[in-house]
Amino acid sequence: HQWFQVHLLAGLEDVEMVLEVGPNLGLVTALLVNAGFDVTTLDVVPPQHGLSGVTHIEADLRNVEPEVFSGFDCILCCETLEHLPWEAVDDVLARFAASAVPHLIVSVPYQGFQLDARLYLNAYRLRQCFAFKKLNFLRRFRPDDDPQGHHWEIGYRGRSLAAFEAKLEAAGLTVERRDFTSPTRSVFYHLGRR
Repeated sequence: HQWFQVHLLAGLEDVEMVLEVGPNLGLVTALLVNAGFDVTTLDVVPPQHGLSGVTHIEADLRNVEPEVFSGFDCILCCETLEHLPWEAVDDVLARFAASAVPHLIVSVPYQGFQLDARLYLNAYRLRQCFAFKKLNFLRRFRPDDDPQGHHWEIGYRGRSLAAFEAKLEAAGLTVERRDFTSPTRSVFYHLGRR
């Protein structure tokens, strides 16, 4: 999942300066720095990564003006939007769209209908993995007790993929690329502007 973020960035031309929103402990930040990107992080809490040379902006994403994003080649906002109330996501996406940043990569948890089956076998080891997600669209998502936890996830009642993509479109964003990851089960978007 973390490597996929770097993979998506590596496939984009002319991306050097990246704003990583919601870096948590800094695993992706470290991967990006090691891959040669100039990274700035943005989060509501002080930096948790301890990486020297990485600038950090401490701010609530819901209050950041689009001008703050200027100068970056890409905004990377992965596994962060679900920590905001569903209704607040519209304004954040509109702020991203209003910025002059050429690339926007977003990912959110995807719990829609899906089947993942894997088998690994060699002369010394047998390993299997099976995951089957179904019927979440009939249930409401139950938020974490932690106020910083997930408020919603795609695939539950009222939070369909189509509903999230309608938010993207209403904000003035277009889907350039959409990918699903497994077994972490997220949906990734490379977004452009209308």
